Amino acid sequence: MNVDEALKKRISVRAFLPDPLPEQLVREIIDVARFAPSGGNLQPWKVIAVAGKERDAVIAMAQANMPGEDDDRPVYPANLWEPYRSRRFKVGEDMYSLLGIGRDNKPARFAHLAQNFQFFGAPVGLFFVIDKNLGHGQWAHLGMFMQSVALAAIERGVSSCMQEAWGRLRKPLHAHFGLPDNEMVYAGMALGFADPNKPVNTLRSDRASVDEIAVFKGF
Repeated sequence: MNVDEALKKRISVRAFLPDPLPEQLVREIIDVARFAPSGGNLQPWKVIAVAGKERDAVIAMAQANMPGEDDDRPVYPANLWEPYRSRRFKVGEDMYSLLGIGRDNKPARFAHLAQNFQFFGAPVGLFFVIDKNLGHGQWAHLGMFMQSVALAAIERGVSSCMQEAWGRLRKPLHAHFGLPDNEMVYAGMALGFADPNKPVNTLRSDRASVDEIAVFKGF
């Protein structure tokens, strides 16, 4: 699999098989991803991988602390504007259509969102930790590391779902993992083998064209 293929094949999987991932395979994925770029080679990332009883303990902690709360680093800005609002709305409606959940069925929609906190059934959860005193640049570098994890995984037949939803539980996660005061969880990631029989895994979100996102000068 080349880079083009990996980028196009990687999607946010929201239904996983229960088959376990060996620790060695997870280590191999992280071992490759650690070569992601970072300004000044700060490598501003740490990873906590949970499986088995440790995964179950995180899920139980999440259930005890739902619905959580936004902090000073919310997933989305308030009153999201165009074109971002329409993009977010469409991918959400496309997903719920595949799930067979109508717009008026709020309980079913909330129940699906709550599956974030069960890793959508994936056997492994990753949590990405950053020093909260670092700047915007380092957050961007952490994102590049997360993307590298996802691409290294898909090359090995392992699917993922990046989960910013865990940001609503940063305080409980901080306590659960016993992190030092200067560290915080940015996001989680579900990691495992995609369930090929679940319609939600056929979702392919739209992408803006090159002409919508790029300006070429001097060519």
